[in-house]
This record gives sequence, C-alpha cells and structure tokens, in this order.
Amino acid sequence: MSAPGRRIIRCASCDGFGWFEDDFSGETEDCDWCAGAGYVYRDGDRRDSPIPVADYASLADELERLELERLREMGYQGSAKKPWRQAIRKDTHLGRNPYLDEDES
Repeated sequence: MSAPGRRIIRCASCDGFGWFEDDFSGETEDCDWCAGAGYVYRDGDRRDSPIPVADYASLADELERLELERLREMGYQGSAKKPWRQAIRKDTHLGRNPYLDEDES
C-alpha cells in the first residue's frame, strides 16, 4: 500500500501506458513523468512524483490492480482471442483457422 498522505494514480502524461510512440517513426520512449511505470505518487498537495523503483515490490499488488482496472476500461475481457476468432480479422488471411483443412475454413 502507498505511504500515508500519498496515493497512487494513473500518470496524467501517458495515461498509464508508461511510454510514448512516435506516430511517424514508430520509435518509443519511456514517459519522463512516471519513469515508464504508468503510475505516480500524488501527495496531499496534489503534487505528482515518480514511484521509486525501490517501492515497486511493496506496491506490486496495488499496481497490478490499477493496471487491470485500466485494461478493463479499454475493453480487455481477461483472455486473449485467437486471431481467427477476432471480428476485426474476419475475411482476412489471419482470420482463417490454421487448424482446419482448406475446405472447412
């Protein structure tokens, strides 16, 4: 659990992703604000600061819970779907079940 007077919140700069991707080059880099964690400490005066690496072990359960909550907000349902079961891949090469014979797909 975070220290009294401080709570853990999603990083406002990267919205919990922990990194940024350049739209043109595809290069990524860690968020400077949260140091790549996706979450920061917020103190009683509403000041945010990166979570020190030394605190990660004691905060692991809380950070995992917050990350699962963030993923669920984005639509994550808790399990991965095989590509051929994903609606977006229907009628594409990846939307074909490789375990079926050509005649059955």
